[in-house]
Amino acid sequence: MLRNGLEPWHLLVLAIVIILLFGSKKLPEAARGLGKSMRILKSEAKAMKEDGAVAARPASGDSTVREV
Repeated sequence: MLRNGLEPWHLLVLAIVIILLFGSKKLPEAARGLGKSMRILKSEAKAMKEDGAVAARPASGDSTVREV
């Protein structure tokens, strides 16, 4: 039944329904808010990756393996 998933005409119908529900005045505001949220999410994910890389990297003077 749903072999192909979403086809282009499904997306067109979905876009028309969204425009009818929210109206053309609310859509730019909603898109702006979504874009701002995506930027915040992206910057937070990047900060978490950088924090994880710093925590995973041992300090230069702190070596756990010692030669005898």
